[in-house]
Formats: sequence, structure tokens, C-alpha cells
Amino acid sequence: MKVLAIESSCDETAVAVYDSARGLLSSEIYSQIPLHRDFSGVVPELASREHVEKLLPLVEDALDHAGCELLDINAVAYTAGPGLIGAVMTGAMWAKALAYSLNIPSLGIHHMEGHLLAPMLADEKPDFPFLALLVSGGHTLLASVKGLGEYTLLGESIDDAAGEAFDKTAKLLGLPYPGGPELARLAMKGDASRFAFPRPMCDRPGLDFSFSGLKTSVLHTVKKCGALDETTRADIAASFQEAVVDTLFLKTERALKATGLKRVIVSGGVSANARLRAYFSRLDAQGIQVFYPPMAFCTDNAAMIAYAGCQRLLRGEKDHDLALDVFARRDFL
Repeated sequence: MKVLAIESSCDETAVAVYDSARGLLSSEIYSQIPLHRDFSGVVPELASREHVEKLLPLVEDALDHAGCELLDINAVAYTAGPGLIGAVMTGAMWAKALAYSLNIPSLGIHHMEGHLLAPMLADEKPDFPFLALLVSGGHTLLASVKGLGEYTLLGESIDDAAGEAFDKTAKLLGLPYPGGPELARLAMKGDASRFAFPRPMCDRPGLDFSFSGLKTSVLHTVKKCGALDETTRADIAASFQEAVVDTLFLKTERALKATGLKRVIVSGGVSANARLRAYFSRLDAQGIQVFYPPMAFCTDNAAMIAYAGCQRLLRGEKDHDLALDVFARRDFL
């Protein structure tokens, strides 16, 4: 089965082709970062218009690089949400119209399931069952995964997600959009021991996260320091990053002990963070295998939607009509 997938939940327009027999055949991504940088964040209307403009040429490129024609496609998958609703609707309408014109099935995929299954695109794939840590701009959660669609939520953020905290802290430090990667780069130059930021909710039982208080602690530190020189900015960035990564690691260790699982996947945009990966390499000494998506598929992409869609389509799942069932927010588990 050849599946063409569309991802348009935010500020990346992406198209991919996945073959159930041969694997990923192509993955095209157009980033809107230059468009939104002047506004220090994503402008929803501009994002939707850019998706409209870029989807057709990206579909053509994806088919060309996959070495197939449109008539070779057996199904279309798309991101049904969560995301900017106008952007989500753009991709979903495009996907459903294409599937209808070709008389083939379509299927909407939850964006976070795409991230959860993205490590399956790597050469070294995890076997089920495993623990999943999903860390992105909109979500931070831990889940036990027995198989496709067999997910049990263990803990999640009760306020800001880790990626959101990165972006907001980057703004406090005057860093350009997108803030998370910029903060991580600045942190490489800093002293992570200079500022003692809290490890939220690590002093109590449970697996939930909270990052809004940590962000507030950074705000108070920035105000206390006054005019920030480059060294202080780097030290704040490094200390903040250390607090987030340490919290994620401690909660994941706790979840591994509670479940007895010996495999963990770390996925979502923050999984590309070098300091986080260094922390999680410590699990090797405990006999725990750690898996990540390929670096190109940590942030939003259509390859993960194509993979997730293909697995569900092979089970016989599909949309049953042309009605749009898209959403800006919906619980993943």
C-alpha cells in the first residue's frame, strides 16, 4: 500500500509518500519560519495561506522523488489536529478532495500519534511494548504503549508543555523566533550551575509535569539581573535547559520503574535537544534501550503521518464520508 500524507498543523507544510512494503519513499517539508520571524511567532492566517500556496508543488515533488504517479497512490492520510484550526483544515480539505477524486480512502491522524510512532522511521526500531515520552511545543506526556492504538496515559503537563516553556523563556531572553532551538544553542555557551531553577513537581509522587512555575522563576531572575550581558543570558539559558531536561529525565526514570518497561522512545520537537539526549544516554547503564526518531523527523513532518496512517489503513480504518472531523485541541489518550 502506498500512502500519501499531508501535515499542515502549524508552520510547516509537509507531504510524504510511504510504502508498506518498501518504507518511506519521499518526505518534503517547507518551513514558514522566515515568514513568521518578523512577528516573533506564528500568524495563523498567514500560515493557512502559505499552506494553500505550497501544497500542490510539494505533492508534485513528493511523488516525483518517490518515483510514482498520482494514480499509484492507494490512500491519503492527513493531520486532523491538534493545531491551528485554519491550517489543519487546509491540509484536511486538500487530502479529502484528493482521495475523493481518486476514489481511494482517506484517514485523519492525531498529530501526537504521528510523533509517538516517528521512531519507527529509524533504522533501529523499538519493539512493543515501550514507554513513550512525547515532548513538543504543545504537549508533554508519558504513556505506556502496548501496540498500535493501545496507549495508556501515565502523566502529562498540567500547564505549559516543555517546548512552550522553551519558547517563552527564549522570548524573555530576547532570542529570535523560533525560540526553542535558539535557546538550546545559547545554552551551549553557558554555565548550567549558576542559577538554581526548580525541578517542578519532582518532590511529590506522580508522573505529571508543570513548567509554568519554572518559567516564572526565570522571569524573576531576568528582572533581578537587570540589563543582561551575553554571559548572563547564556547562563540563564543553560540553567533553565538543565532544569527542564532534569525534570523530564527524573519523571521518565520514575515511569520506567513503575511500569517495569525496558524500552523508551523520546519523540517530538524537544527530542532533538542535545542536552536531553545526553541525559537519556545514562539509561544505557540501567539496561534501558532509548529510541529517537531520525533527526529530520523530530519536528513536524508528513513522514510520521504517512507511517501512522499506513498502519491504521492496513487495519481497515478509513474516513466514512466527506465531512471534516478536524480539531484545534483534543486529548490524545
